[in-house]
Amino acid sequence: MAERLLVRALKGGKNTKIVTLNGKKITKMPSTLEKLPGLKTLDLQNNRIPKVCPEISTLTQLTSLNLGNNLLEEVPEEMKYLTSLKKLHLFGNRIHRFASGACDGLQNLILLSLNNNQLTWIPPEVSRLKSLTYLSINHNWLASIPRELCFLKNLSELQLNYNQLICIAEEIKFLKNLQKLFLVRNNIEVLPEGFCDLINLRSLDIAGNVIQIFPSGFQNLKLREFYCEENPLLMKQPVHAVKQEGVWRLQEITSRFIMNQLAEKNLFLMQAFEWYPQVRNIISQGRKCAICGKSFLAVWLECVEFVPPSKNWKISRNLQLVPLRILICSYKCFNQRGPNVFGIAQVESR
Repeated sequence: MAERLLVRALKGGKNTKIVTLNGKKITKMPSTLEKLPGLKTLDLQNNRIPKVCPEISTLTQLTSLNLGNNLLEEVPEEMKYLTSLKKLHLFGNRIHRFASGACDGLQNLILLSLNNNQLTWIPPEVSRLKSLTYLSINHNWLASIPRELCFLKNLSELQLNYNQLICIAEEIKFLKNLQKLFLVRNNIEVLPEGFCDLINLRSLDIAGNVIQIFPSGFQNLKLREFYCEENPLLMKQPVHAVKQEGVWRLQEITSRFIMNQLAEKNLFLMQAFEWYPQVRNIISQGRKCAICGKSFLAVWLECVEFVPPSKNWKISRNLQLVPLRILICSYKCFNQRGPNVFGIAQVESR
């Protein structure tokens, strides 16, 4: 059956635009595909192909390639020659690496599906996929994602469900066109502050992680859907605690003075600042107090503010209050906090 279909396609020569050989138990990609230079769509899903043939590099007009559910072990280097490719399906293989240069010629790729593979990392070269709008890497073994992925400015949907992610890069804030983000069933403990800069994000699913608190400003996201079931979110259960006034380190005292003087446009410090890169690096890590607005360096007191979810959000059934991370610079400010702001305490059960 596969041979007859292929012969029929070959008879069409350069006029053949679509070849579909799904589920034909093919164990080797036909090298005769090079005789179809006008091919636009090649569908080889559900076969037993372990690697692509070199001749595929001649299919420079190919726009859609489906190699899902085969036996590939890498994203092939030959992909770089498919300069017209827009959709690439590689789900359900045994892929655990990207071949060197695989991303080089895929500037027109808009969809990449790598679901159900064995990837433990994504190479920085993924940043070369400039036109990518949809990326799905569900059910892999990813422990992290490269910061370079966050520079795919056209990306609108990112799926990373069922991996082993423990954190999200601060650079995610650069995905300004991201509309849908799925991070279900990972090991993520915290979302970065830059997360709140995702101004076009409309759907977020972080169910089944280990998140306790969200960054300040999270409540301002223009979400339409938000799911966070099975996370150990902080609960509003106030208890009395003993206040312990801490002693600031000399570095903290000095840093606070410098940061606040810079905020007041102290010309002497602004000029001297340029000559001390180590100091600049330290100061760049400063935070602002949620109460007084002044800068400080070390996390002096981490608090939580409970706010109701937006009425515009379609949310998890049990979500009544969203816990937001609030940083305060001193007990003086802590005593001036609002009624929904609490210090975070660990209560031991007896």
